[in-house]
Amino acid sequence: MSTETINKDILRGGQFLVKETKCEDIFTLEDLNEEQKMMRESTKEFVDRELWAHWERFEQKDYAYTEETMRKAGELGLLSIAVPEAYGGMGMGFVSTMLVCDYISGATGSFSTAFGAHTGIGTMPITLYGTDEQKQKYVPKLASGEWFGAYCLTEPGAGSDANSGKTKAVLSKDGKHYNITGQKMWISNAGFCNLFIVFARIEDDKNITGFIVDNDPDNGITLGDEEKKLGIHSSSTRQVFFNETKVPVENMLSERGNGFKIAMNALNVGRIKLAAACLEAQRRVTTEAVKYANERIQFKTPIMNFGAIKAKVADMATNAYADESACYRAAKNIEDRIAIRESEGNSHQEAELKGVEEYAIECSILKVAVSEHVQHTTDEGIQIFGGMGFSADTPMESAWRDARISRIYEGTNEINRMLAVGMLVKKAMRGHVDLLGPATAVGEELMGIPSFDTPDFSELFAEEKDLVARLKKVFLMVAGSAVQKFGPALEEHQMLLMSAADILIQIYLAESTILRTEKNAKRFGEEAQEAQIAMSKLYLYRAVDIINQKGKEAIVSFAEGDEQRMMLMGLKRFTKYTNQPNVVALRTLVADKVAADNGYTFD
Repeated sequence: MSTETINKDILRGGQFLVKETKCEDIFTLEDLNEEQKMMRESTKEFVDRELWAHWERFEQKDYAYTEETMRKAGELGLLSIAVPEAYGGMGMGFVSTMLVCDYISGATGSFSTAFGAHTGIGTMPITLYGTDEQKQKYVPKLASGEWFGAYCLTEPGAGSDANSGKTKAVLSKDGKHYNITGQKMWISNAGFCNLFIVFARIEDDKNITGFIVDNDPDNGITLGDEEKKLGIHSSSTRQVFFNETKVPVENMLSERGNGFKIAMNALNVGRIKLAAACLEAQRRVTTEAVKYANERIQFKTPIMNFGAIKAKVADMATNAYADESACYRAAKNIEDRIAIRESEGNSHQEAELKGVEEYAIECSILKVAVSEHVQHTTDEGIQIFGGMGFSADTPMESAWRDARISRIYEGTNEINRMLAVGMLVKKAMRGHVDLLGPATAVGEELMGIPSFDTPDFSELFAEEKDLVARLKKVFLMVAGSAVQKFGPALEEHQMLLMSAADILIQIYLAESTILRTEKNAKRFGEEAQEAQIAMSKLYLYRAVDIINQKGKEAIVSFAEGDEQRMMLMGLKRFTKYTNQPNVVALRTLVADKVAADNGYTFD
């Protein structure tokens, strides 16, 4: 473990809400080392050459081309970044795996899905839960692209409720194999994979069990037709039917009944990787929209000169910048936590599992925020292109359709919103995050007389950081009162949880954005970060609006009388600006910078 990791104050998952984070303690894209920068460039070159230049093929259901480009990615080592060296991989850190996932995923959702399904849920369960024999047998082939993997969890009656699957695994009389029978659906890579990670129930076990199953059509495995989908047209998506499929007992993954845990941990990793996979799409769509707006002449001037277009471009760029900031902050936290675990004697498998699990709250936050931002960005991209944006001759409409699945993948955004708050409350009950103390302090503050002193906001982001600290008080006020009122029954109040989650999401992204810019302003100078400073202020301004709205919704849903009035007054106090920002000026500054650069250049 590096000296830097030891010296940093590394917060545990969820603690960002109750502890101050220094800008020096977060990781940003500007902190990439030379090896990572080279990896990013080689990934972008591959994407431009093999994917972006042929995006029409992915819209024409050219499944063979998806498989072909996946093999090429394997030859370049892009499928092996996260695989330990002992099993044919590069064994690189979590930030590097995020980086490749980010930049390889922006050209087409079809390839992004194939890549994510293979490197994530198709390979990772074996590297993290497999025996050494299983890893030696399967992982090198998966890492090189010789073989491809798929993941069979979802069933017609088991979607968000993943543990309710009906697929059965019955032990043979001689005890040498299991016979698996059942139906799986929405299986990415099914049309060309060599093995499946299959989840089935043994007898009447409470939890499902994982198995590694070779894709052998002579062993009771049949595939449905390719699904007709809104987007990701060249991502192979089929139903898979197992009929007395024989699986050797040594192909059980981990222990009996451990499948639900495997699935949930795979989803934690999948969620932050999905967020990363939406970043480059935002950059590319923003860049293409700006190029078009700079060239499109209406009323004798480029449409990029119109304020209505500038507002869209500024918001698109701001979302991408905020999402980058939050994703790489969390990725480095995970990497550092893995390093700490390994230094304490944990195996690589255990360290990675626990490292990601520690930040499951942040993984859910990022999955929701970034998937919704990419949808908004692609929608605005179509709008900027106008009629041409609606045409299949430009990549805007395909980007919009491909983006839509990201709000459903890896647990729907509704599930993830409730999970984020639910996991935070459970962490508090286990003593991992002290919510009770700060929530009690906020309650006492509401009863006291507010200070009327004018704070010193002369330093960069002084007011913004003070405001973020107060936004955290909004969450503590709302969540603390809700837990006190409903206790364990809080999970039944889903609309309240959704509002609380939106507050939590905005706090994390706004803070991450400000900290990234503050760090870079200190080392590169404020003048060099003028547009980034504007984006940070703009994102916070929008976050305050959302928190005001969601806070009000939450408060009036469960509080009455004097309690309600006091909390609404607290909401107003905690979301108040001393110096209201000029949003039009901020948007104009950002849009002019992006227009001058002819695209998104903040990464």
